[in-house]
Amino acid sequence: METAEKNIHEGLVKQAQLNDRQAQTKLYQFYAKAMLNTAFRIIRDRDTAEDIMHDAFIDAFKKLDQFQFESSFGTWLKRIVINKSLNHVKRLQMILEKEVEIRNQSQEEEEASWEAECSMEEVHRAMESLAENHRLVFTLYMLEGYDHEEIGEILQITSSTSRSQLSRAKTRLREIIIANKN
Repeated sequence: METAEKNIHEGLVKQAQLNDRQAQTKLYQFYAKAMLNTAFRIIRDRDTAEDIMHDAFIDAFKKLDQFQFESSFGTWLKRIVINKSLNHVKRLQMILEKEVEIRNQSQEEEEASWEAECSMEEVHRAMESLAENHRLVFTLYMLEGYDHEEIGEILQITSSTSRSQLSRAKTRLREIIIANKN
């Protein structure tokens, strides 16, 4: 029974291996919907899933001579679709990480720019307007040199809360200093 299921389209695949376009079209018609669904479950974007599915078929037909009937054609094709989908997700993640890195660098450069233009007196005056928790984290990190883990222990907060509060403190300080200059 398993052998019959495994080789259900063996004749069609063998014809497709000989570059028979009609056989390739039939294989496409048999498997397109299932492969689209597979790609879509990973990608979650219909247009991109369609592109990936089409690319997978193109690759499969180009490499059809490598198909050895050790599994069903559908299983083999599904592996290609899944690998292409996962590669797409990895590429997107790399692009997003790079964008975040660039955005963070720009933000750091912008912060360094306005920080360099103001005096310590302006910073100390502006610090008086900060919320207590933001002022404490800012003071401990920027003026006393503690890292976020140490601040977390001192203030009994998480290091991520410390980072968040420092970011908010810097943003608020910047707003106060800019408002005072205008």
